[in-house]
Amino acid sequence: MSDIVLRDSPELSAPGGHYSHTAEVGGMAFISGQLPVTRDGARLVSEPFSVQAQQVLANVDACLAAAGTSRDRLVSVTVYVTDMGGWPEFDRIYRSWLGDHRPARAVAGASTLHFGAKVEVQAIAAV
Repeated sequence: MSDIVLRDSPELSAPGGHYSHTAEVGGMAFISGQLPVTRDGARLVSEPFSVQAQQVLANVDACLAAAGTSRDRLVSVTVYVTDMGGWPEFDRIYRSWLGDHRPARAVAGASTLHFGAKVEVQAIAAV
């Protein structure tokens, strides 16, 4: 049985609740839901959707790096958005971020997200 390794990224602000940025086990890294929060803890919830989406994906990158992996090793991504009308814009940003890599993905509409964010992303990657 593999040990579970819990990590927080030094590139991100400390988690705002009782969780770790990443949990690693069995050669997989599980990335907690990332919100549009900067390294210094600024919440970008008043910023346009595109700015929030880019920050969220940058935070996912930081978590992946802390786990010793990268976006080209993503196997599954779950996206939560408060307005499905923003979906085409997110998909464009996401496609640019990932390039040719196309992991499994789900998109769910949510009535609210923490701090009033418009987008949140959680992910699973091979280490």
